[in-house]
Amino acid sequence: MTSDVEITAVREAHRFDEAALARYLAANLDGFEGTLQVGQFEGGQSNPTFHLTSNGRRYVLRKKPPGDLLPSAHQVDREYRVMTALAESGVPVPRTHILCQDDGVIGTAFYVMEMVEGRVLIDPLLPSFSADERRALYDHFIEVLAKLHGVDYEAVGLGDFGRAGNYYTRQIGRWTKQYVASQTEDIPEMEALMEWLPANIPDSDQTTVVHGDYRIGNCVLHPTEPRIAAVLDWELSTLGHPLADVAYCCMGYHSATGTGDSFRGQDLAAMGLPSEQQFLDRYCALSGRDGIENWNFYLVFSLFRSAAIVQGVYKRGLDGNASSDRSKQFEGFCRARAGWAWALVDR
Repeated sequence: MTSDVEITAVREAHRFDEAALARYLAANLDGFEGTLQVGQFEGGQSNPTFHLTSNGRRYVLRKKPPGDLLPSAHQVDREYRVMTALAESGVPVPRTHILCQDDGVIGTAFYVMEMVEGRVLIDPLLPSFSADERRALYDHFIEVLAKLHGVDYEAVGLGDFGRAGNYYTRQIGRWTKQYVASQTEDIPEMEALMEWLPANIPDSDQTTVVHGDYRIGNCVLHPTEPRIAAVLDWELSTLGHPLADVAYCCMGYHSATGTGDSFRGQDLAAMGLPSEQQFLDRYCALSGRDGIENWNFYLVFSLFRSAAIVQGVYKRGLDGNASSDRSKQFEGFCRARAGWAWALVDR
């Protein structure tokens, strides 16, 4: 598997009883046998992710991080549930194997899923791709997003996966609380956004399954073809407003993402990358939507939410329980994203 994500030895802060895990899997996972070997994926900043091998078979384990955690964060059971529910939906997801919510096994709740072969590429500009490959991949990327938003969540058993309606009111409240709980400095733009956003919510209450962190870096790409083999990292998924996902995908047109290069200043047409308007037009065509009103609000909300998330990552790095050693590099990211969001308010 060609990947931007490195598999390393398990970091000291995330070590667990591997023998206890092996015993649990041998007793509860069909087909598991042999000597267990464990490595850790370096990518990701929230739930630690591990590479398991045993008797020639490969698996992926996701677990809650150790230490004191923010309220409502790191809900691996929700990740497991939504991927399991989407298995036959046409949305490409890894096959789930087992969920363990007994902290007594390895210290925190975890789940095991299949290891999907393919490429994990962090940079959304995809420098190793040709223009035609980028064009094809982004078209499929948008198609998968529209397909997710078209899932009948009641029919797949996700009717109680979140609350229908008032999505932005609840999300603004949630991320305001998360930001305040992880705050390390005063950022006037965040304070301003926490006042502006609740007062400017559009009158639109459409409800779908939303991913919450949908980006190229959270997808396994087919080993050789420009298409998505599996969508990963469902920790932030819920029932919500679909344009939150769409705006999240479009933040790179207005800011540096922090996980790759910005789309700003790039010759998108020459690179085979969609412009923001082309992205929106393609999504609207696939989802049956007749344009998007109040687009600026959705962008501002996504940048605010992203700012709150990276602040939490940075705080976990300071506290020593982040899932990646890179978390301390997120210093200043919250301030930058809040600045970009407030600039859109003033635009």
